[in-house]
Amino acid sequence: MYWVIIAVLALNLFQRKYQKRSRNKRTATLIVASLVLLLDILFVLIIQFKLPQWLGVAALVVPFAIGYIFREKILIFKFKCPECGVKLALNDTLYYDDNLCAACYKDLHPELDKKPEIEEPEFEEEPSEARKVEDIDWDEWEPRETAVVCYVFRGEEVMLIHKKLGLGNGLINAPGGRIEEAETALEAAIRETEEETGITPIDPIQVGILSFQFIDGYSLKGYVFFAYDHTGEMQETDEADPFWADVNRIPYDKMWEDDQYWLPEALQGKNINGKFIFDDRTMLSKNIETAKRSK
Repeated sequence: MYWVIIAVLALNLFQRKYQKRSRNKRTATLIVASLVLLLDILFVLIIQFKLPQWLGVAALVVPFAIGYIFREKILIFKFKCPECGVKLALNDTLYYDDNLCAACYKDLHPELDKKPEIEEPEFEEEPSEARKVEDIDWDEWEPRETAVVCYVFRGEEVMLIHKKLGLGNGLINAPGGRIEEAETALEAAIRETEEETGITPIDPIQVGILSFQFIDGYSLKGYVFFAYDHTGEMQETDEADPFWADVNRIPYDKMWEDDQYWLPEALQGKNINGKFIFDDRTMLSKNIETAKRSK
């Protein structure tokens, strides 16, 4: 039961990241953790004082009775959207009080459409003079931002997206985005994939690091993840229109130019360390190092 308590409290910590939409569900997990702790205490007392074993049944009744009283606060986790009936992604079930799918949440909150589109950040850096990878001391180089991409596989298919907003809008890419403050690259890969596609990748593994220097001064380091299992159902969002593509027919001509050089290597089971110089969307220089991926 200690492990159950730890698991429920861990879920509560994850819910804090969505606190604007998960207040009730955070309360529910705390109540559940408290009831399990109460049951554990009652069992310990029965064993400690060598009380009759039939009291164990009574001990079970107590937390269930209390749980029944608080049932309206506990039984709020739904698996289908109440508006359209579609199966919810795992994050919608665990974290969002309204239990709405992304599409219905958007329909019920039209004010979200009034927000301006994601704009590229304004850069204070001076334009870069580098035109070749060799022009940069990469040991001293620091990116302005860090981001992730996550490729989710289904048999011989990989999930890609038509990117609608942000850096690279209009191109085909894998779901991903910038790493938020106090967030690990792995957490960002899972979160961004969920938010953009409704798919939750299971146990993503990091397979590469990509470093980009743009001549306008912008710089970005990206962490590449592969996931071979997932939950949830793919759905279009404000940020992306996802689709499944044959691994052997990836549309490199509609993607960032660097993808055609490092992604085939990663698909062959290699870890990637790539460095690139870009002028807007035109690649000027590249250097790609590979290493056999450990199993």
